Amino acid sequence: MRFLDWVKLPTRWIREGEVGLRRLRWTAGQGADNVAALIALIVIAHHADPQFGTARLTYDHLNKLTHLSRAKISGGLKVLTTMGLIKSRATGHSPFELADFDPRQGWAKLPCRRLYTSDGLVAFSAMTLRKPAELRALKLYLLFVAMRDNKDNLAHITYERIEAYTGVPGLAIKRALNVLAVDGLVHIEHVPSAESQYGIANAYRIAGIDDRRHLGTTLRTAVSSPPTAEFEIPF
Repeated sequence: MRFLDWVKLPTRWIREGEVGLRRLRWTAGQGADNVAALIALIVIAHHADPQFGTARLTYDHLNKLTHLSRAKISGGLKVLTTMGLIKSRATGHSPFELADFDPRQGWAKLPCRRLYTSDGLVAFSAMTLRKPAELRALKLYLLFVAMRDNKDNLAHITYERIEAYTGVPGLAIKRALNVLAVDGLVHIEHVPSAESQYGIANAYRIAGIDDRRHLGTTLRTAVSSPPTAEFEIPF
């Protein structure tokens, strides 16, 4: 399969109501499944048809791509189905469908090609599904994807709003950001604060999305380029 630089991820469930990501909590017996759910959602989105949101993936494909056990894949898919984020089909060539998928609106750019090597999804391969920080990092990652401003390629969001959308408290936000930064998934930029004339605020740039557009290049105008296929990985 050829991977695009980025794919369309439905984000209404993240942006509206401030309840979507908050539902994914680290609780006994459920935290690992919630981590697996977000990883599986990302992989399904990467393989979804760009017009219909359907993905031709089997459990074997998901296992090879994510390196998660079949039990954790099953648990993650149940979470996604319960939350209404995917629709599972009993028959047909495309057993999974992204819910609320509309190719014209309601989506954000999700990095794709750079998250893979020939060994599958490498971006989250270090996650053990045993640490709350892993779930929190994934929640922040998807929030930044949903909130990215196409004009300056940054997600402008305060800690208070991050907590409101994700349920991750302040000190835990810092630890989750460290996970994303160490893995090279998100870059933290310092920009003028909207609340103070002399203040500085954090903004978040997602690696793999318009990487040449950052504060150092001073490109402030919106750039809308179609994704290009540059990498291929066999199942």
